[in-house]
Amino acid sequence: MTTQVTPTPAHAAVLSTPPPPRWAVWAAHAVPLIALPSTLWRLAMTVGVPVGYGEEVLRTDYGLPGSGYLILPLISLVQEGVALLTLGLVRDWGLVAPRWLPVIGGKPVRTWAAAGVALVGALAMTAITLSQLLVWDTVDQDNLTGVHRSIMGWLYAPLLLWGPLLAAVAVSYLRRRRQS
Repeated sequence: MTTQVTPTPAHAAVLSTPPPPRWAVWAAHAVPLIALPSTLWRLAMTVGVPVGYGEEVLRTDYGLPGSGYLILPLISLVQEGVALLTLGLVRDWGLVAPRWLPVIGGKPVRTWAAAGVALVGALAMTAITLSQLLVWDTVDQDNLTGVHRSIMGWLYAPLLLWGPLLAAVAVSYLRRRRQS
């Protein structure tokens, strides 16, 4: 005699949702990778790698030495942490909250809670990165020049892809959840 296990709502959410398309998985994995170069730039500044700023700019604008030793790594950790959340849109923990989370652990993730936050984040990242691109010629003109300015630009440029990639993955998540 076999016993039939009735799936919980959390199990039903995982079992009934189709897998994400391959492109969405790749796009979700790309987001933390495109955030990484600017994170490394900030961390390099923190540990004293010469990035082209003079001591006065490092002290007044970035708090180095001083509070910048805490703030710059914290910004980097938050940036990478938020970027890694994109993976939830293509993994089971985007369908059922991990058990270790207080209050919501083990419960199904509400579709619009995840997708709504992702879409707002995508819109915000797109607006922020595009606005920064528009003022790039005026930012740090006197403080950062030549090769250092070019390196910084190339390290921050991938962030322009964050918003559109996140939006595409969020739309894919919405479509998959509607199919279940």
